[in-house]
Amino acid sequence: MKKTLAKVLGILIAIVLLMQNTNVLALTEKEKLENEKEQLENEQSKINDEIEEAMKKQEELEAQKSETMKQVESLIGQISQAETEIDTLESKVNDLQAQIKSKERDIEQKEIEYNEQMELLDARIIAMYKTGNTSYLEVLLTSSSITDFLSKYYYASELVEYDKQLIEETKQQKNEIENEKQELEASKQELDTALAQAEQKNLELQTLKSNKEKEAAKLSEEEKELQQEIEELESANRKISNEIREAEKKYQDALDDLEQNGDTSMGSGYFIRPVSSGYVSANGYYPSSGKFHGAIDYAVSPGTVVKAAADGVVMSTANLSTSYGTYVVIRHANGLQSYYAHGTRGSIVVKPGQTVKKGEKIMLSGNTGNSNGPHLHFEVRKSPYNYSYSAKAYGQDSRVDPNKYM
Repeated sequence: MKKTLAKVLGILIAIVLLMQNTNVLALTEKEKLENEKEQLENEQSKINDEIEEAMKKQEELEAQKSETMKQVESLIGQISQAETEIDTLESKVNDLQAQIKSKERDIEQKEIEYNEQMELLDARIIAMYKTGNTSYLEVLLTSSSITDFLSKYYYASELVEYDKQLIEETKQQKNEIENEKQELEASKQELDTALAQAEQKNLELQTLKSNKEKEAAKLSEEEKELQQEIEELESANRKISNEIREAEKKYQDALDDLEQNGDTSMGSGYFIRPVSSGYVSANGYYPSSGKFHGAIDYAVSPGTVVKAAADGVVMSTANLSTSYGTYVVIRHANGLQSYYAHGTRGSIVVKPGQTVKKGEKIMLSGNTGNSNGPHLHFEVRKSPYNYSYSAKAYGQDSRVDPNKYM
């Protein structure tokens, strides 16, 4: 009896000890999770502090700019606007020249076909003149039987219809050639106008650059560095815009398919958040500092998965050392473009021309390019998709508030 009681007590003690150990293990796991959470929160807080500090420095630099620097910055914006207009005109000239060559080839082919038709028509008219008009009575009298008569009558009727059709086709070909020649002349006039506009813009550009150089010579060394940074940003952004414009032409088939089958709505809910974690930093579309930003910045740790905000066709990807850094641009069925910038270098998993689905991974977030701390820059533009450093002041800004579509 005593032995049995001792065994029972032993088992009970073991159970109690086991429960205590389990509670200790559970508590340890909970503490571990809480510690990890605290570390992540501390890391995010550190990132937020870095972003806010960078913003304060940026605001201080803005306030300290001299009048000369402001004048130089204004001239840089005007130069960028002129260069963008020249790029657009050059693209238009190239398109018109290609259209003119295509029309000339088309006209040449149509004229060959027209001349062949005319030769055939002339031969038919001569044959008709030599044989004269055959009456139904002659067909009847020369026929050996009613079957022979019907056969000859059928073939004669077919020849008449063929002659009519030949004459009509020849007239149509002539009209088409005349219309294409008129279109060709209109394209040539448009080309001459575009070339003249480009020449005028180039003269304006040279004047602006000359004025900028004169003003830039008065800047301090620190301001000259800022001037160079702004010009690099302008150049990089213009290059991106040109690449995307060419991509629109190159991937037209994919875009047409997107337009036909994709979601073309423009309202709230069109885009999802491009990152699952993180929060919208103070440097948002309309930040409290009053300095226009034109995008949403998500404060996230480097390596966070970045997803396509909606179905679309990838227009451009790159790993730049300035400007947007590692970025992806996607064109959507409703005509909007979304930009995902400052990603981790080499992390892009999509390519230009590829169709992507909403929520599909496109890259990892990072801190590349002109970035003041780890974050994702999410930007949305509408046609004609223009943007430059001084875009808002010079009417080159096509950015729209992403919040309207989130």
